[in-house]
Amino acid sequence: MAMQASATGAATAQTREDNLLAYAVNIHQTPMQTWGPGYGIYLGKGYFLTAAHVAGRTWLTRPKVTIADREYPTRVVTEGQLEATDLTLLAVEENLLPMRLRLRHMRLCEARPQPGQEVVVVVPEAVVPSRIIAPERIPAGARRFSTAIVDVAKTGNSGSGVFDVKQRCLLGIMSRKISQKRSNPVTRKEETYDIAKYFVPANEIAAFVPPGTFDAQ
Repeated sequence: MAMQASATGAATAQTREDNLLAYAVNIHQTPMQTWGPGYGIYLGKGYFLTAAHVAGRTWLTRPKVTIADREYPTRVVTEGQLEATDLTLLAVEENLLPMRLRLRHMRLCEARPQPGQEVVVVVPEAVVPSRIIAPERIPAGARRFSTAIVDVAKTGNSGSGVFDVKQRCLLGIMSRKISQKRSNPVTRKEETYDIAKYFVPANEIAAFVPPGTFDAQ
């Protein structure tokens, strides 16, 4: 009986993670950016959130949301900046979206991220587990980016979503890598090491998006 309960719990957790894949989309500039597609997250009601530097200067890049290889033209709702609030909120005519997406709504997490907290990072291709890094492990010069995860090489890049699976809520949007220069003890050359990945946290997202974006979610 205990084994059956354990297996059921694992299956439920896996289902929760798989369900999050539906919220992950690609963001294409026009023309397509040379470094490949960026990422974004569906919030509901036709709204998509990404990192500002992924969308670029929208008056020039005319970003599109891409779902299952189909591009959707967007309307820019709110545009941030990399060195300010690294977020851009885009909108697509809701009736153009697949029904499976129109029925979905994501909510923001209310609790602040805690060191050691287990999370998942979601892109259209995968759901990857990670955890929140303690602020004191972030280099002193970068501690203004205090909400960050480990597993730099394995997790999704800018614009991907960081989720609390248990609460099924959005913790943040991935923004940038946090790196540090160190001397290699063997070569004695200075090298750059990736320490963590910063994500824009839910409380900043809540302050950034216009009132009503998350109504009825």
